[in-house]
Amino acid sequence: MTDSTTKKDTKKTKKVNGKRSVVDVTRDISDRNQLILCIQAGGRCEFDGCNRYLFEHHLTHKRFNFAQMAHIVAFSKLGPRGNVTDRPEDINSLDNLMLLCHPCHKQIDDFPEDFNRETLEGYKKAHEDRILLLTSSAPDRQTTAVVLKSRIGGKPVKISSAEIYEAVSPRYPATRLPREIDLSCFDDQGADFYSSAARKIKRDLENILDFAMEEDKTNHVSLFGLASMALLAYAGNLISNKIPCDLYQKHKDTQDWQWKTGGDFVQYKFHRLKEGSDRKEVALILSLSGKIHLDTLPAEVAEDASVYEIVLEGVTPHDGFLRQKQDLTNFEVTYRRALREIGAEHGKLDALHLFPAVPAPVAVACGRELMPKIDPVLVIYDDDKRQGNFKRILEVNN
Repeated sequence: MTDSTTKKDTKKTKKVNGKRSVVDVTRDISDRNQLILCIQAGGRCEFDGCNRYLFEHHLTHKRFNFAQMAHIVAFSKLGPRGNVTDRPEDINSLDNLMLLCHPCHKQIDDFPEDFNRETLEGYKKAHEDRILLLTSSAPDRQTTAVVLKSRIGGKPVKISSAEIYEAVSPRYPATRLPREIDLSCFDDQGADFYSSAARKIKRDLENILDFAMEEDKTNHVSLFGLASMALLAYAGNLISNKIPCDLYQKHKDTQDWQWKTGGDFVQYKFHRLKEGSDRKEVALILSLSGKIHLDTLPAEVAEDASVYEIVLEGVTPHDGFLRQKQDLTNFEVTYRRALREIGAEHGKLDALHLFPAVPAPVAVACGRELMPKIDPVLVIYDDDKRQGNFKRILEVNN
């Protein structure tokens, strides 16, 4: 690493295709350490959030070595972070080297007070751990990452590629960027929002599934939902069992999308709340993220319909209950049983009124687990906070 007090960097020449080229080996870093560092960094800048590929020009795409090998603790004691009591015995050791682009290298050296040793070592470890994880995946671990998003509370939402890579591990996305179904262009307060959004979901998702199921493609989908419960259920119904699909949600406590491990699995209880006067009118309440009370249902449903409910077994409804992948699997089992028992009790129904207070993956599962021509159409309702009542939103499984 160069610094303001010493600029005696060693230059070596190597023959490449019969020509002499200069290779910058700052402070005479060994060829072995140069090679290993480039591999550990995946050829990318290790500064947190940069990740620039350093062996191809970002504009001209000319292939060349644009990487710089920076010392975390400077070669000179007078250099950036150089005056430390526990200086490395080998200042050119791999543990003390980072692969950086020129702007990031200059920044950490010009502002060493902002980038201390511990910070840079953290950047290096996180980057190299990620590269090792991604390159450890087998070829059959690819997945087509899909982000279904709309405005929430009138504001756009997003998920980063880094969050997706972390969540789908040990799989890895087949494309650098996820396939997006972006509904943000629609007015979510407009009268035709749900019909317009459903048409776009159908069109985009069919194209994505066709791509994923091509012979040489992934044959697997990872879905990240950031939209209303009704639209997520609609998407789940389109995916159905056509292709293996993993579902994800953002966890509020850790602010990431990874399924957790450890702890007890969530169990669910299915029961009837009310027997109705009309055998063919049936409603199903999902009181999971929050409690839905009978007296809040629309009058036309509450008066005549038999009402069933799925709740958390022995736990008060709350929005942090879905932590482990098995928690979702347990819901799917209970939900399928509920559909079968409702069918056995009431015969073939034209429609089932659904009132969901659920996280995104559960909403997708509600649509995905429906069997065409066997299960009824789901008439999905949403709690309209402005009017203080449930509003009929969308029909799924038509």
